Amino acid sequence: MPAHTDIVTHGWVARLPRAWVPYVLLARLDRPIGAWLLFLPGLWGILLAGPPPAEAIRLIVLFGAGSLVMRAAGCVVNDLWDRDIDRRVARTAGRPLASGALHPWQALVFLAVLLAAGLAILLQLNRLAQILGAGSLVLVALYPLAKRVTWWPQLAMGFTFGFGAPLGYAAAAGRVDAAWALLYGAAILWDLGFDTVYAHQDREDDALLGIGSSALVLGERTKPFLAGCYAGMLVLAAAAGWMRGVGVWFYPALLLPAVLLGWQVAVLNIDDPANCLRQFRANREVGLAVGLALLVGWI
Repeated sequence: MPAHTDIVTHGWVARLPRAWVPYVLLARLDRPIGAWLLFLPGLWGILLAGPPPAEAIRLIVLFGAGSLVMRAAGCVVNDLWDRDIDRRVARTAGRPLASGALHPWQALVFLAVLLAAGLAILLQLNRLAQILGAGSLVLVALYPLAKRVTWWPQLAMGFTFGFGAPLGYAAAAGRVDAAWALLYGAAILWDLGFDTVYAHQDREDDALLGIGSSALVLGERTKPFLAGCYAGMLVLAAAAGWMRGVGVWFYPALLLPAVLLGWQVAVLNIDDPANCLRQFRANREVGLAVGLALLVGWI
């Protein structure tokens, strides 16, 4: 049986010029789920703030482009840090830096281009969002180190990927308040949950390499832990809506993401890497459902 991997080299990727393929794979453009999961908390933040429709659309477009760019930049940073580890993990051995398809200096040049594009997008936001966005680069740079110093790198991932929520809120509302903090907490718990699911794909390799992982800490206790994370996420999201004064229909609309999350926990098989990947990817629909609930709340 071939080693489990989520790298996609067929389909549209196979039709690209061969010189482009390693950069596409390095940026994870073959697997857009990561960009979705970075973008969706930002969408929540924008919708929770409730700006005028034209401004909301402008910000959503900017955050969509920014998520693609910054997710790619984060992947480059991650793979530069982890290239030696990646060579020894079945799922990641085929990554361009681990496999030798790209040299580190090529990745650094690519990273500079991505960061320049990210800066151009950031400058379209208000001053508060610019400051917060610049500060988030510290999280992006340090997140790959978390697995080396803690058993909970998935929590560090939550602070990093979930930062789109407070950034989107600040960009749309121009302030930091209690609703901002509550939504960030919701995003952190959501990310902690689904990244723990993702981590179960590498559980055996991580144990052999001595890498920290919430999947290793939790083991068979993963399902109740996920239920707690996801319940906390929904409670904090509801509280953020209440603090912001979102309409009453927001709360029953949260039943849809609640059902999707409950199903995810019910069908998860932590001993089946393909199942873990499917449940991880299912969080795109969860995030969209939360955004829909916020939109319904303002109607």
